[in-house]
Amino acid sequence: MDASYLLISLLNGLSVGLLLFMLASGLTLIFSMMGVLNFAHASFYMLGAYFAYTITQVVGFWWGLVLAPPLVGVLGAMFERFALRKVHKFGHVPELLITFGLSYLILEVVQLVWGRQALNFLPPESLRGPLFTIVDLPDSLSLAWGAPPEVCKQVAGAVCTQFPSFRAFGMAVAVLMLVAVWLLLTRTRIGLVIQAALTHPEAVESLGHNVPRVFMMVFGGGTALAALAGVIGGALRVTEPSMALAVGAVVFAVIVIGGMGSLAGAFVASVGLGVIDSFAVGSDSSLLDLFQWLGLQLGPQSFGYAVWSVKMSQVAAILPYLLLVLVLVFRPKGLFGTREG
Repeated sequence: MDASYLLISLLNGLSVGLLLFMLASGLTLIFSMMGVLNFAHASFYMLGAYFAYTITQVVGFWWGLVLAPPLVGVLGAMFERFALRKVHKFGHVPELLITFGLSYLILEVVQLVWGRQALNFLPPESLRGPLFTIVDLPDSLSLAWGAPPEVCKQVAGAVCTQFPSFRAFGMAVAVLMLVAVWLLLTRTRIGLVIQAALTHPEAVESLGHNVPRVFMMVFGGGTALAALAGVIGGALRVTEPSMALAVGAVVFAVIVIGGMGSLAGAFVASVGLGVIDSFAVGSDSSLLDLFQWLGLQLGPQSFGYAVWSVKMSQVAAILPYLLLVLVLVFRPKGLFGTREG
């Protein structure tokens, strides 16, 4: 396993993990502040991509990046105000059902408006090339900014791996979003009101704050964060009606592994799952190889030999759910969670 493979797999894993965190952070905020597990969260992620695509066709990508999240956030706030709030008093089951129904409604609307085919949603021209190229020569490893250097064509055996500029841009957006949310919740009056409304709503109301309006803002803000992830994910991957389904289950695994309601846990779990998935997809190793490396020899007649010999790349898609099961068995409250469910 060469150094260039390790480095590019790590970077790809971090980019996937940070994209997951952008999506999971909004769901985590909504759950921690309101106790609502929003089944339609991935659908707002999809709406962000579709809204950004439409805006991009008119005024360009950057306006799509700026305008799509608040537009989706307004829709999320309206849903909380006129639908979710009315069933909140009946408990968690009606909340789950209404958000579950909303996810199907959004899917049907998306297919009616934009169709069932994937859209050609591309990053801006300035971010379509490689940010840098890792040049792996037989006797050295170096990094060249921009397009691959001539040495990649001139030297036999040279392995040149490019890292896309837009992938790096998405990572930067996720980090900036993390810092902005942390500062908002811990260093501003709005953040203090939001946190106080969670634990002492009566005291917050007695100080003149409208607690239902605070919750509406939190729900709208959480859906706006999902839409921001959708803009990046839609341009980085593919914008199609199944994109919500592709990430919906994974994002719930993230918040359970990290700990229900824990923003720090969502960050650690997202990055961890992203890195694990990146290395697993490109790996030809199996648990049997690990046993052999440890000096344990298993023959074809050994118990579970067929299971141990399965390649990591073959089970990469189910690794998040295997980790989810392990966390639920050994630490039900998650890595950083404070409550069991």
